[in-house]
Amino acid sequence: MRKITKHLLVYLPIITLLLSLFSFSSVSAKAAETTDPIYERIQESGELVVGLSADYAPFEFHATVDGVDTVVGFDVAIAEKIAADLGVKLKIEELGFDALLGALKTGKIDMVISGMNATPEREKEVNFTDGYMTVTQKVIVRKADADRFASLAELNGANIGVQKQSDQEALAQAELPDSNLTSLQKVPDLITNLTNEKIDGVIIEGPVADAYVQVNKSLAIADQVKFQDGSKEMAAAIAKNAPYLLSKVNESIADIKANNLLDGYQKEANELMLANTEEGFLSKYLPYYASGAGYTIFLAFIGVLFGAILGALLALMKLSKTKIFKALATIYIEYVRGTPLLVQIFIVYFGTGVLGFDMSKLAAGCIALALNSGAYVAEIIRAGINAVNKGQLEAARSLGMNQAQAMRFIIFPQAVKNILPALGNEFVTVIKESSVVSVIGVSELIFQTGVVQGASFKPFIPYVIVSLIYFVLTFTISRLLGVAERRMAND
Repeated sequence: MRKITKHLLVYLPIITLLLSLFSFSSVSAKAAETTDPIYERIQESGELVVGLSADYAPFEFHATVDGVDTVVGFDVAIAEKIAADLGVKLKIEELGFDALLGALKTGKIDMVISGMNATPEREKEVNFTDGYMTVTQKVIVRKADADRFASLAELNGANIGVQKQSDQEALAQAELPDSNLTSLQKVPDLITNLTNEKIDGVIIEGPVADAYVQVNKSLAIADQVKFQDGSKEMAAAIAKNAPYLLSKVNESIADIKANNLLDGYQKEANELMLANTEEGFLSKYLPYYASGAGYTIFLAFIGVLFGAILGALLALMKLSKTKIFKALATIYIEYVRGTPLLVQIFIVYFGTGVLGFDMSKLAAGCIALALNSGAYVAEIIRAGINAVNKGQLEAARSLGMNQAQAMRFIIFPQAVKNILPALGNEFVTVIKESSVVSVIGVSELIFQTGVVQGASFKPFIPYVIVSLIYFVLTFTISRLLGVAERRMAND
């Protein structure tokens, strides 16, 4: 008995410590199950930020509701239900479809609800909720070709269109290996290719296919084509570090299923979609183009203005006799000119999220354009300065001016005349290149054109209109610059 007591006295502290650790870990695990960083951020801000690509009716699209342009669709209705259950407001962030997961991983948005399916590749990067809707993949063809494709085998080898980085792309690669795939970012562009006979068919989710066929009588669905793995469940995507938010969203989805709320959401979306086609095209969508033109001019102005400031600094650094300044300017200019603007936009927008800065889409677009323009303007300014006769600088120095004074009063005024035409061309170029920022959801002309395409189901006319708007903008600016050049030449 004494030996047992002795052993107990020896091991009692160890047992107590182990029990304490177990108790602490149990409490910690329990606490971890009732919150997570993303959920806390949502509750603190009072809003749930949902990312989507609003060119995918009837899942999500633009419609005029009570005179106000609104993003609607049954994905949006689901997002509203989730936000209400969390006790917060819903905020919609529009992005290109292939930018959604990047925005989620960098904290720009809290979740993605955009007609997305869980795939093994995506599940490595983010978590997915329970499925809220099962859809079957269908093939849209021209009505004249409705009887041409009577089976999946007959479709194999045809020219097929799919949305870029979508489940339809993976499905076509797996079950139609001999087909020639055309992968584009937007469904309206695929429909344009189909109607213009560039491709033979488009693989798309059933509800979206039904919507396009309903409003475009020249299209039909190849009902005989059945995919082996053609049924998928739509789900919302959530960051890996948000397990509690995932559980709360799954509760909302369970409630939607239990009360059959999705039928009502779909009915409402279909009504808005059909109502969207009744009004005249120009009267309905002209405000979209006007808004897009305003953003485009603003982006170009800010990009060239701050690009000129940065470019002047880089040009002086490159002309400097200090080797480190010259090297830094050369490295920056060559790097920016040697990489695509699209990559630079992603680096600025998503990179700031990784660094913890909450930068808006518009601010990221302006900064990216300014940084890109600065590299090109630097070479324009450098060439303009070098075009001024070196004797001018020597004459200024002989009059007692220092280097800075000579550059300010003698060299730069003459260089401006040389660089103005090239700087005007840069402004025109930036107006057109600003279209790239549409991929992160900035509402410039190309973004608004995509909105009009998705809402109107007219894939071609919106591009004709936007091309005319771009022409008017660039032509007007070119003429104004011509007037300024002539006045400077007469001075």
